[in-house]
Amino acid sequence: MDDRGVLVHVEAVRQASGKAAMVRVRSSAGMAVALWCGDPTDVGCEHHVEWTVDADVAWGGNTQPVVSSSPALSEDGDQVVFRGRLSLTVDGGAVLELGDSQILFDLADPPPPVAADGTWVEIRVQRTGVSLYPCLL
Repeated sequence: MDDRGVLVHVEAVRQASGKAAMVRVRSSAGMAVALWCGDPTDVGCEHHVEWTVDADVAWGGNTQPVVSSSPALSEDGDQVVFRGRLSLTVDGGAVLELGDSQILFDLADPPPPVAADGTWVEIRVQRTGVSLYPCLL
């Protein structure tokens, strides 16, 4: 999945030698901890980022419909929770609208039903599977 052009603030949490740093990212939708794949000296600044998530949308698994109709980025234990409006694409993918952001996802089994198009959902993924890459606009 990717999320181009979203402005976030990146704060250091910890970094293992030679590995990506775990950072707390703050956006207009909320905050969560993820892996920072940019230059370690860029931590502590604002960046436009691309999100990469090593998980697909699995309806009833990591993806559930929600009543709330407001975008959110949060944590629940060791998971990052993305809440937004889900749109299904004609090519078999999905787009999560998270505030001003659009995050692309692939679909896993079971895929969302056609009726889920346009509904509000939460997608939960393991923190270690969420990476942030700085991008230039």
